[in-house]
Amino acid sequence: MSETSDGAGPDRLCEGARRLAEAGEHERAAGLFQEVLALGDTPYRAQAALGLAVVRDDSGDVEGAREADRMAIATGDPEYGPRAAYHLALTHERAGEHDQAAPAWRRVVEFGNPAYLPPALLALARLADDAGDFAAARDHWEEAVATGDAEYGPVAAHDLAQRLLERGEPAPALRVLTAGIKLIDRETAPYAYARLAVALGIAYLDQAIGAFGAALGDPDAAADPEVGPLAVELLARTLPLRGRGGEAGEVWRRGLADPGVAAQVRARLRRDFAEDGDPADLWWEPVVERAVSEGTLPALAGEAFGALDHMYALLAVRYARQGDADGEADQAIEEAVRVPGGYAWGPLLHESFAERFRLATGAPPPARPGAET
Repeated sequence: MSETSDGAGPDRLCEGARRLAEAGEHERAAGLFQEVLALGDTPYRAQAALGLAVVRDDSGDVEGAREADRMAIATGDPEYGPRAAYHLALTHERAGEHDQAAPAWRRVVEFGNPAYLPPALLALARLADDAGDFAAARDHWEEAVATGDAEYGPVAAHDLAQRLLERGEPAPALRVLTAGIKLIDRETAPYAYARLAVALGIAYLDQAIGAFGAALGDPDAAADPEVGPLAVELLARTLPLRGRGGEAGEVWRRGLADPGVAAQVRARLRRDFAEDGDPADLWWEPVVERAVSEGTLPALAGEAFGALDHMYALLAVRYARQGDADGEADQAIEEAVRVPGGYAWGPLLHESFAERFRLATGAPPPARPGAET
């Protein structure tokens, strides 16, 4: 084994340089690594070149670090070669030089070292995806999943599945997510597992949406009287879960417009409606029904409660001012103010009025009508 002028072999020089680097003495460490490189083609050349690249990078000499990385890569060393290519790629990524990072990542892949292959494949997939080359990105993502790596494989599965779902391909998304979730130990990586589990559920939802839509068939054709109403309900209730409420409204309207299934579709639409009395006698039933079909029921409820809150405040102020005066009008107002007390939300309505009364008059509000004392 060759030695330097002071008699130290390259192995000892590399070890000494490593200790100096860990102590923050980058220039002295660089000097020892350069002594090893000056010895020529020794078994420690790749290690020294990578070490030099790291200390140069830590010292802010990025170009010097990249030159040292290339020296390590050129050795073809199966351990330090891919590590140097990985480090070189990261320096370009950090600088936003993605076009120059890609060749370095490909060099990592060419080495085939299983420790560095998965992150390199994932990086290449994202670069291709950013460039709009889905086919290349898909190949790299699938290769990353196929490595079986527990850290990068699930990430690749999630990223690929997201793109497949965006492209309307839930079946292949399901396959890749199933493969990815098998790589995760749920006990040690609960968040990673949850992330893929949610994506898996979304893929199933999208597949279900496709199946329900297929069951309905041509929008201009009559629905199957046996399964059509069920397909309408399932599709209309599933679409909002994927943020497609507008499409859900169209599905309900289609079902309600089909004479062959309209009655059954309306019954399914009104599944959660109160059954007391004849709906035809309640003026608000068509309003509520339409809101349910269009997915605007929360907005309708907000409007109704807002109007009720305002009307109640007007009545309650009059009630608070009239005291114990007699008269049919005063009695009617008192009875009107008492009406909300029979509902679960009644106390909240009174609290809203009480706060506004305090702010407007500076006086304590009257006791809630009908409340126990």
